[in-house]
Formats: sequence, C-alpha cells, structure tokens
Amino acid sequence: MSKVLLEKIGKISVITIDSPPVNALDREVINGLEDAISHIKDDTNVVIVKGAGSKAFVAGADIKEFPNLTPLTGEQLCLRGQSVFHSLSALKQPVIAAIDGFTLGGGLELALACDIRVATSKSQFGLPEVKLGIIPGYGGTQRLSRLVSVGKALQLICSGEFIGAEEASRIGLVEEVVETDAMKKAMELAETIASRGPISVQKAKEAVLAGKEMSLEEGLKFEAELFGSLCETEDKVEGVAAFLEKREPQFTGR
Repeated sequence: MSKVLLEKIGKISVITIDSPPVNALDREVINGLEDAISHIKDDTNVVIVKGAGSKAFVAGADIKEFPNLTPLTGEQLCLRGQSVFHSLSALKQPVIAAIDGFTLGGGLELALACDIRVATSKSQFGLPEVKLGIIPGYGGTQRLSRLVSVGKALQLICSGEFIGAEEASRIGLVEEVVETDAMKKAMELAETIASRGPISVQKAKEAVLAGKEMSLEEGLKFEAELFGSLCETEDKVEGVAAFLEKREPQFTGR
C-alpha cells in the first residue's frame, strides 16, 4: 500500500501522507508525493495536503537515512526534496495544508511549500535541524524567511525550538487556527475557492507569487496583463452576467 494517497472530492484533490507513526519523509514518501502531484489534473480547482492521524502532519525526514550521508549524497538528498516540494508549490491551483500535530523539519518545509496553512491549536512547528548539526535542506531557510520576518526565521532556524499554533499564527506562518478539525476547515475553504472562477483563481495565485519577485511597477503591469487575459474567457462573461442577473455563476473553466 502506498504511503501517499491521492483522492478526488468534487473539484478538490486531497493528498494524504500515511506513514505511521509520524508520517516521516522517507524516500518512499518523497517518491509518492512526486507521483501524486504529477497526477493533479486540470479539473482540480484546489489541492489539500494532510497527514494521516492526529499525531503529526509530518514530523520531519527519516533520520535513519542520515548516518551515511556524504557531501555529495547530502546535497543530492536536498535537491531531490526541493524538486518535489517545488513541483507542489508550482501547481497552478491553490494548495492548502491541513495541519494536525507535529509539523517539524521537512514537515514544516512541506507546509511552507503550500499556499495556505490551517492548523489545529495543539499543532507544534519547528525546524530542529541544528540539533543534528545540519540545516533545513528542503527549502526551509528560503521559504520561511520569505513568509515571516528574517529575524523570526533566524530565531526559529538557529535555535531549533518549537512554537505552538497560536504563535505560528501571530507571526504569519499559519493563516488560521481551529480547535480540533483542520481538515474540516481546509475543506470548507477549499469548497469556497473551488466555487469561484477557476481560471481567475489560478491567475490570482500567479499574480501574487510571481509579483513577489518583481518590483512594484513590474508587478502592477503583470497584474494588468493577467486581468486583460481574463477578459476573453467564458468565465468572465458568465461571472459578470450572473452578478447583473442576481444569480449564482456556473463557471466552466473556459
């Protein structure tokens, strides 16, 4: 049985990491993630990533694979994980992490590769790699410092300490905290997003993420170009007509 499951629920694709006891990112899980991501189809409007059970979202890499790492194999290990996580972040659909439990090391790096993070109040977050004499290698040093302040990123990375969900929310690492059921909240959000014009949602994601790497002037020009491209879609015609006619739009993704 695969350690990574892909399920389609309407317009929502759910990727579940099921590798007891803590959903560690061993080679089989990384390969399974890559395969699941490659099977996300155009008829998916939103993607959710979650861990099986309530103990951990993903509690890091499989440390048993580390003792024999050399400079070459260590770099290769990082490049492999980075490549898979990049393929997730590069999906045109919004990706939501439904987090319940420990989200550590590579698990936090996986959550950082998602677009939106919803967590239960008991969840714990950290990048404890310095406790092993190494650093985050699946994108943690780069993505965390782009999401929270550089100082806060350095505090978490250099101390290796954990923070709770409320602190993660306060610093902007998590978008929403719920008491017990992150998946329920993630599905509610995914259903809302999935009901919107799929092309416009995808262009909105593209505008925000690509625009971060541009100057404000370049970003504004890019935004206008994307807006213009949407004006020739059937969804734009339908959305405007539905608004004027006071009815719900029936988007087709065209």
